[in-house]
Amino acid sequence: MKHAVLLFIHFSSAIFWVGGMAFAYFCLRPAAGSVLEPPQRLALWAATFARFFRYVAVAVVLLIGSGLWMILRIGLSYAPHGWLAMMILGLFMAGVFVFIYWRLYPRLVGHVSAGRWPDAAAALNDIRQLVALNLVLSVLTVAAAAFSR
Repeated sequence: MKHAVLLFIHFSSAIFWVGGMAFAYFCLRPAAGSVLEPPQRLALWAATFARFFRYVAVAVVLLIGSGLWMILRIGLSYAPHGWLAMMILGLFMAGVFVFIYWRLYPRLVGHVSAGRWPDAAAALNDIRQLVALNLVLSVLTVAAAAFSR
C-alpha cells in the first residue's frame, strides 16, 4: 500500500508540473501573444507564475521526496538504470526550476512592476527558453521511466 501511495504522489506531481508547463508553453503563450498587448501579456504571465510556481514548488518537493524514498527503499545499486536516469534528469529539471523561480521570475516581476516592458519581455523569454528545456528533459525522463526494467 505504501508503494502505491508513493507512486500516486510521484505521478500526480509529475503530471501537474509537466502538464502545466505544456499548457503554458503550447496554449497560453500563443493565445496571450495573439490577443494581449505587451503590458497586459507580461502582467498576465507574472500573475500566472505567482500562482503556478507555488504549486510547482510543492510538486517538485513531493516528486523528489517520493522518488528518493522509492529508490532508496530498494537501494541505489539495485535500482534499474532507467530509475537512475530518471533521478538524474529529474534533479536537473528541479535545478532549472529553482533557477527560474529564484532568479528569472523575480526579475520578470520587478520589470513588470516598474513598467519596463522590453526588460520584462526579455526576462519572460529567458523563462520560456528554460521551460522549453524542461519540457524536452521531461520527455527523456518519461522515456527513462517507461523503458526501465
